[in-house]
Parts: sequence; structure tokens; C-alpha cells
Amino acid sequence: MPMVRRPDFLPNLPPWSRKALFALALAAICFAFAFPVLWLILTSLRPESGVYYVHRGTEFTLGNFAEVLREERIVEAFVNSALIATLATVFSLLVTVSSGYMLSRFTGPASRIWFGTIYVFRCVPYISWVLPLYFVTQSWGIYDTYPGLLLPHVAVHICFFSWLMKGFFDGIDPSMEYAAMIDGCTRWGAFIRVAVPSALPAIAALAVLCWLFTWNEFLFALILTGNRVPMITVVMAQFVTEMGLRWNLMAATAVMALLPAFLLALFGQKYVIRGLRI
Repeated sequence: MPMVRRPDFLPNLPPWSRKALFALALAAICFAFAFPVLWLILTSLRPESGVYYVHRGTEFTLGNFAEVLREERIVEAFVNSALIATLATVFSLLVTVSSGYMLSRFTGPASRIWFGTIYVFRCVPYISWVLPLYFVTQSWGIYDTYPGLLLPHVAVHICFFSWLMKGFFDGIDPSMEYAAMIDGCTRWGAFIRVAVPSALPAIAALAVLCWLFTWNEFLFALILTGNRVPMITVVMAQFVTEMGLRWNLMAATAVMALLPAFLLALFGQKYVIRGLRI
């Protein structure tokens, strides 16, 4: 039996070209992510008089973080952003898991209509929803409230993650579900007892991605909130005043906002990798 060899990556290129491509890719990653984050951290640690030459001098301070934490509105914005991200993740997954399962296992008219609906809504740039959503939340009396901010996030996540969950369930053998139904389980029982446990890595991966997307979202938070429900991505802009930009305080706030997302991505990366490989 002939041995199957793994195809070589870019076989026609000489070794020095591969090394050059790898070095170029590494430089691009550093330029796009590592250097901006390093510069952001340095700016957050410098006094206001040293933000324009952060790469020089030895004067550092933690007073920027202390000053930011003394602002009640910023602390409230952190709490609101974490709560909105968590609630949006929970509500989105409650719908998305069953939605992806339906799209994967059923081929009737309801499944086709639902697939067409989320397909159409997903093809529309969500920036075009903002103005109608603003008027809708105003007319319903939920502008600048948790429901007024949660509903658009949940809608966006359902339209996108339903496709991903369908792909995950397509990769799971349905024979165990059929065996459970033969043993007396209903379709819902087979879904809850067999399909959902098999898709737990995928669900964990989507939970991490959903939380990060909501935590970092800016447009909905800018248009659909005011003074009652401040969000951290919007509150950062309060350091832009008529007197200038307070870069040190803005950088300190950004570093504090980066930390939860970084920790979640760090500890959740194994679930994301496992989930995306199902």
C-alpha cells in the first residue's frame, strides 16, 4: 500500500523564500498587534507630560489607573459592558444552539424559511440597522436601557452563529440521536441529552467569541445608549475634550478594558480551538 504524504506548503519556493515569507508574516503581526498594544501600555504608564515621547524617559506612574477608577461613570461602564456581554451571550446561545440544530437536522419548509431569513439579515450590513433601531427603541420606550441594547446584539449573534452551529452539528454523527429516539426519547430529549453534550466544545467556542464581540462592540453602544447605561467603548471617548486629548487616561482605560478580553481569550483558546475543529 503506497504511503500517503502530506502535501508540502508552497513546494516550488526555495527555502530562503519561505523564511522571508515567515519573517514578513511575523513582522506584519507585530506591526498590527504587538507594537500598538505595547505603545498603549507604555502610554497608560506615563504622566500626561510624557505621552508624546513614551519610548524615551524613565518616568512612569500608576496614577492614571487610580484616576480612572475614581470616575464612577467609568466603573459603571465596566459593569454595564460585562453584564450586557454576559446576557447577550446567554440569550444568543439559547436560540443559536437550537437554531443550528434545526438547520442541520431538518429539511422542511420551516427550516428553509428560517435559513433564508437569517441569510438575508446577515447579508445586510448591520450599520444600516442603526438608524431604524434608534427609532424603534425610542418608540418602544427602551432607548438607553438594557433591553434596547441587548436585542440588537442578540439578533446579530443569532444571524451569524446559527450558521456556525449548523456546521458543527453537520459534523456530528446523528446515529446516537436516532438510537436515543428508538429507546424512547423524544426529538427534544435526543437534542438535549445527546446532541448538546456532543457539541459542548463548539458551544464553549461560540460563547467566548460572542462575549468578545459584544464587549468590543462600539456602534450599537454609541447610538442606542445615552447617560443611563454607559458602555466602556463609548465612555473612553469622554477624554476627548475641547482642551485636547488626555491620552494617558484614555490609554489607561483601554488597558483596563483589554484585560478581561485578553484573559478570556487566554483561558478560552483551547475551547475555541477544539470547537472550531469539530
